[in-house]
Amino acid sequence: MPGRLTGKRALVTGAASGIGLATARRFAAEGAEVALLDRDADGLAGALDQLRAAGDATVSAHACDVSDEDSVAAAIDAFHAGGPIDVVVANAAVQMFGRDAAAADLDVAVWRATIEVNLTGAFLTCKHGIRAMLEDGTQGSVVCTASPTGLRGSAPGFDAYSSSKAGVVGLVQVLAADYGRHGIRVNAVVPGFTETPLVTDVLQDDHARGQVLARIPLGRAGTVDEVAAAMLFLASDDASYATASVLVVDGGATGT
Repeated sequence: MPGRLTGKRALVTGAASGIGLATARRFAAEGAEVALLDRDADGLAGALDQLRAAGDATVSAHACDVSDEDSVAAAIDAFHAGGPIDVVVANAAVQMFGRDAAAADLDVAVWRATIEVNLTGAFLTCKHGIRAMLEDGTQGSVVCTASPTGLRGSAPGFDAYSSSKAGVVGLVQVLAADYGRHGIRVNAVVPGFTETPLVTDVLQDDHARGQVLARIPLGRAGTVDEVAAAMLFLASDDASYATASVLVVDGGATGT
């Protein structure tokens, strides 16, 4: 049986680990040719080896700093040289634990570094991915990774991260309006508390973990594979009438 992305070509940023790697793995399993983009060269090489060992030969890796336009353009152009791009996942992000803070105490350098990766990086990925789609007349799908912290004030003391993710939601909605007439859909996935390297410290602290899980109706953290399934839905033709949507995958935490 063909997969849901058979014949499609997809790129995923932040693909060396966590949600990005899980998404790339799921896309490849569903028949897509996948480009993994990340600035972590060693992690990227390991991710590529992992996917190839699983039998996913149609994967490639491209070192890319999403905050640098030349780097983004070069990586996307390299993948585009092999054929049309059907799916773009703008997932790369940072969260500066111990440095992000409430506004009055927030160092502007931390603010700028967070915005540069999380919001400007998403913009640049979308910009050059959509440019490639327009050049080929591809009716593609763009999926950005947002956060509950960008929907409401659920992370006091993480003002830079929360603001950057609110910007991602706004970016998704205006891009959907800009490019819908070209047949390009733009949506967001909003993962809740998910077991990724980004939250390792919280996962290892029983007290902190318990406090977080107490606010989640399903009573547990999500998995990267559960988030990847949402990415797959929005990337696939199953979501052919979905654009400007924000798909929350957080165990019910946003609704409480």
